[in-house]
Amino acid sequence: MEPDLFTAAAEERQEKDPAASPLAVRMRPRTLDEVVGQQHLLKPGSPLRRLVGESGGGPAGPSSVILWGPPGTGKTTLAYVVSKATNKRFVELSAITAGVKEVRAVIEGARRATGGFGKETVLFLDEIHRFSKAQQDSLLPAVENRWVTLIAATTENPYFSVISPLLSRSLLLTLEPLTDDDVRGLLRRALEDERGLKGAVGLPEDTEEHLLRIAGGDARRALTALEAAAGAALDQGESEISLQTLEQTVDRAAVKYDRDGDQHYDVASALIKSIRGSDVDAALHYLARMIEAGEDPRFIARRLMISASEDIGLADPNALPIAVAAAQAVAMIGFPEAALTLSHATIALALAPKSNSATTAIGAALEDVRKGLAGSVPPHLRDGHYKGAAKLGHAQGYVYPHDLPEGIAEQQYAPDALKDREYYAPTRHGAEARYADAVEWTRKHLGRRRS
Repeated sequence: MEPDLFTAAAEERQEKDPAASPLAVRMRPRTLDEVVGQQHLLKPGSPLRRLVGESGGGPAGPSSVILWGPPGTGKTTLAYVVSKATNKRFVELSAITAGVKEVRAVIEGARRATGGFGKETVLFLDEIHRFSKAQQDSLLPAVENRWVTLIAATTENPYFSVISPLLSRSLLLTLEPLTDDDVRGLLRRALEDERGLKGAVGLPEDTEEHLLRIAGGDARRALTALEAAAGAALDQGESEISLQTLEQTVDRAAVKYDRDGDQHYDVASALIKSIRGSDVDAALHYLARMIEAGEDPRFIARRLMISASEDIGLADPNALPIAVAAAQAVAMIGFPEAALTLSHATIALALAPKSNSATTAIGAALEDVRKGLAGSVPPHLRDGHYKGAAKLGHAQGYVYPHDLPEGIAEQQYAPDALKDREYYAPTRHGAEARYADAVEWTRKHLGRRRS
């Protein structure tokens, strides 16, 4: 809650001895202009800038906000900046330790501060998704009546973890994962800044790249690793943090993998070819290399979705839904948990029966179209809904398949130039055997006896 005697003493000690605080804490921005990334949330007039009093106020006061984003993207940092920059009363709670009793105490204190001193209260509630429905309900009157302006932070989808009445009374602000350039700028600032390492050590390019891979878009993780490696380098009398020192410090080997070069495409290619070849162990190895190197999980998920249709197709119709579900889950949860989802999908695809018939079928059809083999749509298939269509012979003679006992009519569907073309050549692998039987039966009943 509000700072007590011990908290004040701890803060005073940190001001006198900055090294007493972790580097990630020391490098927290002091103003919104120092915040790395999230520029889409920091434009003039944005809710966060209104919270720190940069706007004129007036009849439209600042709104309560819910900050949603992966770990290390700056949710707590933004609340910290608000606490330092605002002239409002600032109270912090964590949903891990606080309950309804603590929430009610904050609300009562806010009402007294407003009524007695005209002082507005900003309540920062970390990890709001850990609050039960009843605990979140206790916030509603205060937010609705603006006894407090709420800043709530969550790593979980608020549409599932925050009650609808609270969502409707707040603005949802989505934080994006930090880019490598964002984290790189933060690392370089920490190396030189008086609050940071004050130029005590250098950071060669290969070490910096490995730090970025370790970070995976998480600023806190990047600064924690940098501080540990810098301490080890200084203890060894080194003027720079070598790659070897960093590896020893964080216990993670530097994977040879250039996300913008050959390794990016080579390892991705090896992953897909291992899935195609049904070698689940090799596929998991290449997946692990991509994860450990800090590859974008969305890129991996996209490759798996392509593989599901290109190499598995109708041999296992569940492969594509599994890959799509994995991509959706990855977009929602991010690393590190996304590694489990990607593993799930990779194993399922590698062990699925294989068929490239969907790939070869559309390839053959596209080749004919590109060669000019198209032709006119048969008259009985043309649109007959508009006035005058019948006079042109459109839709005349069309047989409605649902009117027939077997649900299929012996009539021509393809243009004349393509009436005997057969693009789909099903295998009898897995579930596609059922489609092989179906296509044989339908072609026969369509009058295409050649099948």
